[in-house]
Amino acid sequence: MQSLTTTAHYQQLLGLPSTWMVENVDLSMTAMQVVIRLVYTGKNAICTECGETCSIYDQAPEQKWRHLDTMQFETIIIARLPRANCKEHGVKTVGAPWADRHSRFTLMFEGFVVQLLQHCSNTQAVSTLLGLSWHCVDDIMRRAVKRGMARRGDDSIEHLGIDEKSFRAGQRYVTTLNDLDGARVLEVVETRTNKATKVLLTSLAATQRDNVQSVAMDMWQPFATAVQQILPKADIVHDRYHISSYLNEAVDKIRRQESRTLKAIDDKTLVGSKYTWLRNPENMTPIQRTSLDELLACELKTGRAWSQKNMFRAFWSLTNRDSAIYFFNYWSEAVDRSGLNQLITVKEMIPAIVN
Repeated sequence: MQSLTTTAHYQQLLGLPSTWMVENVDLSMTAMQVVIRLVYTGKNAICTECGETCSIYDQAPEQKWRHLDTMQFETIIIARLPRANCKEHGVKTVGAPWADRHSRFTLMFEGFVVQLLQHCSNTQAVSTLLGLSWHCVDDIMRRAVKRGMARRGDDSIEHLGIDEKSFRAGQRYVTTLNDLDGARVLEVVETRTNKATKVLLTSLAATQRDNVQSVAMDMWQPFATAVQQILPKADIVHDRYHISSYLNEAVDKIRRQESRTLKAIDDKTLVGSKYTWLRNPENMTPIQRTSLDELLACELKTGRAWSQKNMFRAFWSLTNRDSAIYFFNYWSEAVDRSGLNQLITVKEMIPAIVN
């Protein structure tokens, strides 16, 4: 006879409905397993098709589900699910309240797997940690996504974010649609094309699309084009991080190009100066600031590019639209006069600022 203390302990831990009771708990030191047997004590069963209360026809064969480990022991739940005798739909097996239909894992275990997926670099790492196959982990992830999509509903979403993630050394991309206020990922698609972005945006209900006020993104044109086509009333927002990244990249391209030209005449002025041009002046040490001043005194193209990049930082402190438009036009003219094509390209990527 199993001790009442052990069964009551697991009854509380599992949080089962009153119609399910822990009948027995077996510990196997050899197999490193805890096996929990459950028994259905209800007098009736619910039809999975219509939700009607029915008499119990019989019980399905034993099934097993993996649960969260008990300390270092793998924990298994075993139960026979009742089958409802529905007058309209015939005999139907009742679902387990602790697991998704057709899953061999409890919802608690699947939730733990999802948490690991969020913190591990890839699916294989999770499968190795838990001793599961890659396909098992992938199935758990897909079920979690399906549950999340079902819970999402058609709540109003005002501020969206579109972002790209690269993997396989930048050879492949996925694009994500994010609810910025709710801090959640709404949808993910492969590639970063205009077509893929449209799929993301049309995954929202029509009423949700009508309520979107702004979409934050980098300056990848297919993103902007898709938003203009699907969400014509929404503002396109290029955030400070992405614009600053493009400006830094432009300065570095100019530096590399000019450094090659100088080295051809045995001038190594720009060698090793990459991070001098990328740091903000207020973050420099006195020595680093002296190095920058010496380089600026050389009147190189890289120095002019850095000055234009640094000038643009004032844009972020402006507090009204008219000032922002005036400043941007002034800065744009200065960039055009510089003749630095890399900076001109970045300037032309920011049309939404002056619209």
